[in-house]
Amino acid sequence: MDLSSPITTLPGIGSIMAKKLEKLGIKSVFDLLYHIPFRYEDRSKISSISQIQPGETVTIIGKIESIKNDFTKGRKFIQKAIVSDDSGSIDVIWFNQTYLTRTLKAGDSVTLYGKVEFFGPKKTLVSPEYEIGNNLIHMGRIVPIYPETAGVSSKWLRAKIFPILTTLTDFSPFDIQSLKNIHFPQSLDQTESARRRLAKDELLLLQLSALIHRQSWQKTRLSHIFSVPYPQIRQFIANLPFTLTLSQNKTVDEILTDLSTPNPMNRLLEGDVGSGKTIVAAIAAYAAHLNNFQTLILAPTQILAHQHYQTLKSLIDPFGISVGLITGNSKLDAKRYTLDAIFVGTHALLSKKFDSVGLIIIDEQHRFGVAQRALAASKGESPHILTMTATPIPRTVALTLYGDLDLSVLTDLPSGRIPVKTWVIPEHKRSAAYEWIKSQKTQTFIVCPFIEESETLKSVKAASAEFAKLAQIFPHLKLGLLHGKLKAKEKEEVIHKFRAGESDILVSTPVVEVGIDIPDATVMIIEAAERFGLAQLHQLRGRVGRSDQQSYCLLFSNSDTDRLKAMETHHSGLELAEIDLKLRGPGNIYGTTQHGLPRFKVASYQDFDLINEVKAEAAKILPDLKKYPLLRSLLQEAKMQEVQPN
Repeated sequence: MDLSSPITTLPGIGSIMAKKLEKLGIKSVFDLLYHIPFRYEDRSKISSISQIQPGETVTIIGKIESIKNDFTKGRKFIQKAIVSDDSGSIDVIWFNQTYLTRTLKAGDSVTLYGKVEFFGPKKTLVSPEYEIGNNLIHMGRIVPIYPETAGVSSKWLRAKIFPILTTLTDFSPFDIQSLKNIHFPQSLDQTESARRRLAKDELLLLQLSALIHRQSWQKTRLSHIFSVPYPQIRQFIANLPFTLTLSQNKTVDEILTDLSTPNPMNRLLEGDVGSGKTIVAAIAAYAAHLNNFQTLILAPTQILAHQHYQTLKSLIDPFGISVGLITGNSKLDAKRYTLDAIFVGTHALLSKKFDSVGLIIIDEQHRFGVAQRALAASKGESPHILTMTATPIPRTVALTLYGDLDLSVLTDLPSGRIPVKTWVIPEHKRSAAYEWIKSQKTQTFIVCPFIEESETLKSVKAASAEFAKLAQIFPHLKLGLLHGKLKAKEKEEVIHKFRAGESDILVSTPVVEVGIDIPDATVMIIEAAERFGLAQLHQLRGRVGRSDQQSYCLLFSNSDTDRLKAMETHHSGLELAEIDLKLRGPGNIYGTTQHGLPRFKVASYQDFDLINEVKAEAAKILPDLKKYPLLRSLLQEAKMQEVQPN
């Protein structure tokens, strides 16, 4: 059996069932085997019928003496059976399962698992699970209980997984026994060691994929190797209106070294909000310009694209280098694509043709699909790639996700930046907080999790509803409203008014998380702060504190305040991400849907030692990959899925 084959290759699984299984992340036979139980029921202890008591949940083995359908008073069916063993007999009932009288026959040997209750005056086994015969899968053992969905029960999953495991022979380099122990353990002690081994298997696939990407990239040769004219670049840096930080200088050196090698650069630049990533990008773009190459800078939103455009234009203009902006609203002449040295844009940039692209800079790369990133890279002939992120990435996550990239980290903020004072504010202090805001006479962000009121989360502030309330609370102040459903021109107008000081308070959804730079804004309020990961709260907080004025962040919350208190004492996004990784796991740090972070079935981003162990193992396996056909086919399948548009 080819375990990488689609799940429909298994008997009895058609297109309808395949769609149901896809909801559980099961697309292949391998996925089915790695659909891991989340708990177990111990059905291994067989009880004598004469000994069982009402209130107990028991497993019994016996012979069906009789079974029939009866009507209840409400004209519903009830199935009644009598089951006996050597010690006695017991009544068994089910409700509205008329097919049971065709499935279970008098004389059948049956194993039952369920709760004993009084039904009338007699002890009765009520609605038990059952299994006929002696070759037991669902009874008489420790039984796995799986994540389920409509139409896919744990019993159905067990019935499909068990026969595969009993016939599976070649599973190298994965461990068959661990897989058997996780699904059908002899004891619960076996599940822990099995879980760790399966975590290694899961990490191995990810690490090998990263190594293959890196290997492929390193085989690429540049048709034109950059020269790095250091005197001109030093002059460029000296003319900047500020001094680079130590980590900016270190990162610039790493990038310039990459640019001077025969292989294209593939580097990830991580840095806190406000740490100066755009300046580093500008220096790299200037180096590309000195080699007569264009630079494309890809941003995930129009807001961020405009922000980068304005910043780069102010830095690059004095050197006579033009900067172009390409978004969905751009109406640039086609000739401009051959004249400008630097282009900043959203995904709209990917539809344009350029003459000589030598450097691609992708900001917040996890917000783009793999296909979009590949399309960006195809804009030049083996261009250098620099990806940037303000999302704090814990060390274990970086090792796991970005094994194909070289990593640079900006660890310090530009001089003159004052840490943002942060407080967790309970509901009973809300009025006092509003009065304090009035006294500050400064521009304020107020961030709400949703645009409209949620029917299921009525306590959570919604931006549009909050906007109406705040207009009454601050009648003498001008308010703006920003959210993702506004048209691009409407967003630009709202931000322009706020930046120009024409509005005092900007009520927003987390769309302000990236790309809005308002130096005069010094207060950030976040509603329902417990709904955000610490890393995201830190990014939102980074919208203020961008000048030499003291700034403040107020986190309104009545729950999870112990976790949120970390925001009061920690000002490093990386430290906060590590804290949240330990407390909540990666899905809650980033929001896996939004940020594209793989959700492991078994492995954990917290397990640094195991990740390091697997990295070493993957490096040993890669040269001998041809020995492992299953592994090769799984990696090939993953690669095919990777390039599908998101």
